[in-house]
Amino acid sequence: MSIITGRGDSGETDLMFGRRIAKTAPRIEALGAVDELNAALGLARAVDENAETVAVIDGIQSRLVGLMGQLATLPEDEALYLAKKYAVITAEDLAWVVAVAHEYEAKGVKFTDWARPGAAGSLARAGLDYARAVARRAERSVWVLHESGEVVPEVVRLFFNRLSDLLWILARSSVA
Repeated sequence: MSIITGRGDSGETDLMFGRRIAKTAPRIEALGAVDELNAALGLARAVDENAETVAVIDGIQSRLVGLMGQLATLPEDEALYLAKKYAVITAEDLAWVVAVAHEYEAKGVKFTDWARPGAAGSLARAGLDYARAVARRAERSVWVLHESGEVVPEVVRLFFNRLSDLLWILARSSVA
């Protein structure tokens, strides 16, 4: 089967469980922002030579894949999604992001001035700053979806807020 199906030519796209919605729907905007975040992290990961940072990025990307499935499921299909034991963002995932951020802060990463992405001359750091900015957009998109009446779990909303902070910290500590 070809990747090119033409199914999206009418302005709709597929979600989980055969559901289709408009490509302009807030849910698709949120999914697109998370997808872009994952891609931005991939760029940072590809150029970062620090194995510890790469492992953290891998952990984030792994969580984002599950989160995208969660967002690609309409509320009426949530029970089916959970029954299939697909990945969801949990309080443990949120705690992981916070714990990693605290580990890096304990190494001396502190706020000293406003970020100037690229100023350190490191493509990896600039990539992490770009990912941070995309994470903030993903956070806003998730809030728009939530405020539109489609409930987004609090842990998902909090995940992006904490994640963008972690990405800021990583961009200040990456050595690549």
